[in-house]
Amino acid sequence: MAEQSEQAEQERAGDRLVAAVDAFLAHARHARGLSEQTLRAYANDLEQFVAFASARGTDHASDVGLELLRDWLWEADQRRLARSTIARRSSSVRAFTRWASETGVTATDAGVRLRAPKGASHLPRIVSTDQVRTMLDGLGARAATDDPTALRDLALVELLYAAAIRVSELVGLDVTDLDRGRLTVRVLGKGSKERVVPFGVPARDALEAWLERGRPALAARAERPAGTALFLGDRGARLGVRSAYRVVARLLGDLPGEGPSGPHTFRHTAATHLLDGGADLRAVQELLGHASLGTTQIYTHVSSARLREVYRTAHPRA
Repeated sequence: MAEQSEQAEQERAGDRLVAAVDAFLAHARHARGLSEQTLRAYANDLEQFVAFASARGTDHASDVGLELLRDWLWEADQRRLARSTIARRSSSVRAFTRWASETGVTATDAGVRLRAPKGASHLPRIVSTDQVRTMLDGLGARAATDDPTALRDLALVELLYAAAIRVSELVGLDVTDLDRGRLTVRVLGKGSKERVVPFGVPARDALEAWLERGRPALAARAERPAGTALFLGDRGARLGVRSAYRVVARLLGDLPGEGPSGPHTFRHTAATHLLDGGADLRAVQELLGHASLGTTQIYTHVSSARLREVYRTAHPRA
């Protein structure tokens, strides 16, 4: 009996919730190919869940039940956290409980029936074609002076808008990812999924000017060789996400319109302009690298909203 009791205690120690969460995060990092942003969200959400569970006397993964999960989301709702945050928390903990069930850490999946409130629907910020043209003309005038930073900023914005790529994808590009002859760029997206995206002649011209006259000047400032990074910061190292964000924020900050002023605005804008121009929704989905067509469909709502606004403004019987 003593041996059985000791064995049960050892098994109980191995069932610690914090250890199970650590094992899940290690699995997510090494086996699932998730983005760093998703991994950080998982880690942050589950750290808070472990603390919540412990405060309620639950320290073992096998003791986690649906009611505890619901209480955690309810508490977040009472603290008036954003619906999108609560929905993300639900997704994080359901990923954990699913993994725990599949790997035998727990006998059942406690989160399989967990439901979170749907996130509030917000249409993304879109820049008009005239605003984009004016912005690029201004960047072009600066780049004509052969200032290396101006050459980079023009190439950066041209590519963001032309290829509708994420800022994380942009800063991860290498020179070898460009095919200037075919006007395509090879992009490594979420989940390490690779796709080839087209861009236009104006983006190619801006990229060529940057590579020939701008990039060498910034690369010369680096303490160590810049390597193959396509875009460089002012000190010659690979351009980071924050630096790219600041470049775009300066350009969009003075434009009319509500919403974020970051690089994603160009992704939203490109997708909407493509649909306005008659592009097929599935083609836009492939361009953006969306796993689900439903994610891409928000841009049809944007186009419809703009159409209604034009109608109300211009139609005499609106």
